[in-house]
Amino acid sequence: MTILPPPPIAGRKPHQSTHHGVTITDDWAWIRDPGYPEVTDEEVLDYLKAENAYFEAAMAPHAELVEGLFQEMKGRIKEDDSSPPLKDGDWLYWSAFKEGTQYRLWYRRAVAGGEDQLIFDENAEAEGKEYFRLGAFAVSPDGRLLATLVDDDGSERFKLVVRDLGTGKDVETVTAVGIGQPVWTSDSAGLVFTEVNDQWRSYRARYHRIGADPLAAVTIYEETADIAFSVNVGRTTDDCFILVATGNNSSNEVRFVPADNPYAPLTLIRPRTADVQYEVDAAHGKLWILTNDDHVNFRIASADPAAPADWTTVIAGSDRTYLRGIASHRDHLLITSRVDGLDQLVLRDYTTGGEHRIPFAEASYSAGFSGNPDFAPDAYRLHYSSMVTPATAFDYHPADDRLEVLKVQEIPSGYDASKYVTDRLMITARDGKKVPVSVLRLKESKLDGSGKLFVYAYGAYGYAIPPSFATGRLSLVDRGVAFAIAHVRGGDDLGYQWFLDGKLKNRTNTFNDFVDVTRGLIDAGYAKPGQVAAQGGSAGGELMGAVINQAPELYGAVVADVPFVDVLATMLDDTLPLTPGEWTEWGNPIEDGEAFELIRSYSPYDNVTAQAYPPLLITGGLHDPRVTYWEPAKWAARLRATKTDDNLLLL
Repeated sequence: MTILPPPPIAGRKPHQSTHHGVTITDDWAWIRDPGYPEVTDEEVLDYLKAENAYFEAAMAPHAELVEGLFQEMKGRIKEDDSSPPLKDGDWLYWSAFKEGTQYRLWYRRAVAGGEDQLIFDENAEAEGKEYFRLGAFAVSPDGRLLATLVDDDGSERFKLVVRDLGTGKDVETVTAVGIGQPVWTSDSAGLVFTEVNDQWRSYRARYHRIGADPLAAVTIYEETADIAFSVNVGRTTDDCFILVATGNNSSNEVRFVPADNPYAPLTLIRPRTADVQYEVDAAHGKLWILTNDDHVNFRIASADPAAPADWTTVIAGSDRTYLRGIASHRDHLLITSRVDGLDQLVLRDYTTGGEHRIPFAEASYSAGFSGNPDFAPDAYRLHYSSMVTPATAFDYHPADDRLEVLKVQEIPSGYDASKYVTDRLMITARDGKKVPVSVLRLKESKLDGSGKLFVYAYGAYGYAIPPSFATGRLSLVDRGVAFAIAHVRGGDDLGYQWFLDGKLKNRTNTFNDFVDVTRGLIDAGYAKPGQVAAQGGSAGGELMGAVINQAPELYGAVVADVPFVDVLATMLDDTLPLTPGEWTEWGNPIEDGEAFELIRSYSPYDNVTAQAYPPLLITGGLHDPRVTYWEPAKWAARLRATKTDDNLLLL
């Protein structure tokens, strides 16, 4: 038996602040380095290093198991894998991995035929770097130049570099603080791109003409009215317009400029309105618009680019059908929707208005259109999987209503789908709402309470966790653990209202849903209390923190990845990069006393109490710009100082 050294204890240094007449004492505020984003305070670093050392000591006895699991999971991954080629203009593009490498290789081949060309090798680019991430990849319309965004230090500030594909040489670095996807002008003469400021806010769109001084790039739009709004750029499917959008989590506005003349004045489609969102594409001389301006589940409208604010309804909003995305190609308007929580892919004829839904056989699955950069393809690329069906790439041929299988995810170590079964449950929450749950388990498992259960959720920003395939979870399921996804409010699983019912004043619904789902699964025989593990990350990590404050007795282990647990302090600090943009999700406790009290009532860090907590693994990243490192670190420190149990807590 291995005896662990005592866990690290972070000293208390009371720090007080007063808001709305309430004084808050934070004994671990010092863990935030005042020089952030640089972290140089030796006391802070020593504490974090001590936590890492304690983690390593706790995991050392399990090294053999960890390595065995790693090899088991690795055995399910085809190392020398590649994606099906996708047509874009005169070229077919695809990516591939070679055995033993960590990063992709990017290839192309002329549609007319010829040799395969390696145009970008991420492994070569990453050589000698401690960190490498390719953030964007865009070939110019004439096929001569490649624009990439690369982050080589984890800061999510990307270098935008242009490479000559003829010579393989980089010709210029456009910016060192890029983000998002750059857009080429239709004549391949230049790029429209976005940049972040010192607060990591995507605040402006600029145009750079190839060959000109990058410092002379023209700012075509800068967001100055609202620091909560972020700027991004795109291009319509028909390649006629470059789009510049600015918005937060609940509202936005879009402008456009001809793709062949980025110097032209931007045309605003409709000005921003609180809680109204819209996205835009173009085809056949019309703008095609998806918006929630008159129905919570969105409608589809069209407009003349000469009168872009005059919208004509094409498909009205529906209580049952949640319209989620559009892409306007030459022959069809592609519509992504969700009905009763299930993905639907629909092709709509522009002339007749006739619609065709692509059918899928399974009762629960995840499906979506996959890019389709060509304006006039013969077939539409889409992806599909379920909790038991590996990821499959299809081409759908509308001419003969045919799904062509291009690639099925290969599992080298073997996979027998017949061993598994999926359950779709609707569990009643405490307020009467029915919460969907997707479960993967061994077919031979018994629902008599003798098993173990793993429950995962996110529950924020309208992001639904799809019931899709993932090889890693098989290591749990093969050992008799049922894997459940709780489709709690805060995601948009059952429509946009499902999202609204888990944000702002409704935030606690998300936490209650997760606890009630856990209890419902226990009642259904999946496990007994204490035989349930739970996991969530970021906003899902906040969910974990709230859940273990509310019902710690249900869980035998909890993993909180980069958890957003110091909600009140973060939302009170408008100097942090993301805070202003987050107020529409959580509320603004600086100006709103009710928001302050609500957040204070559930913020996991502020509600740690002297009770027994389950064993915990908490993770964080020193340079994470989204959930700053001190949130998980402060939370771990307060838990250690407050909880009444001897259960393991690792950071």
